[in-house]
Amino acid sequence: MTLLVLDLGVPTGSTHLLRVIGEQWPSYLGYVVSFATIGAIWLGHSAITEYLEYANIITMRLNLLLMFSVALLPFPTRLMADYIRAGGTERVATTFYGLCLLMTSLLLSLLWRYVVRAGLIHADAKDTEVQMLTDRLTPGAIGYVAVIVVGIFLPVVAIVGYLVIAFYYLEPSRFVRRRRRR
Repeated sequence: MTLLVLDLGVPTGSTHLLRVIGEQWPSYLGYVVSFATIGAIWLGHSAITEYLEYANIITMRLNLLLMFSVALLPFPTRLMADYIRAGGTERVATTFYGLCLLMTSLLLSLLWRYVVRAGLIHADAKDTEVQMLTDRLTPGAIGYVAVIVVGIFLPVVAIVGYLVIAFYYLEPSRFVRRRRRR
């Protein structure tokens, strides 16, 4: 998450600093969206680990892929911020950004679904809790696909849509159970 801030440039050589700072709005918007998304993925991942009894080699590899997709996010964030006003290329940049967010969301959902199907969750986990977390992780992927399509026509609206999805994930949830550590 902290790597994202490195792409926020400090304006130099301008006597109109406030204007120059304001012109960097795509970088600020990209930072906020990506930070919120990474935070949401972290919260989802934390919820998954609350239910995890143990991890096998496939779980660890899926987790590594998830970390790869999260670590990749500064690149499409910068790409989107640099090209959002570039006349024609903003659609490509916004779509690529959305596809990276979708990949991260899908990997988080895949990790959870694998953990459940492989029986790696705590035996005392309630079926309703497991289903709530499954349901909670699913709309993100559907939302990203819809917003990616919107982004082909309205790139800035898509970026706001990505932020809405992140805020959906950031909403505190009832399904995160608190286990007592042994």
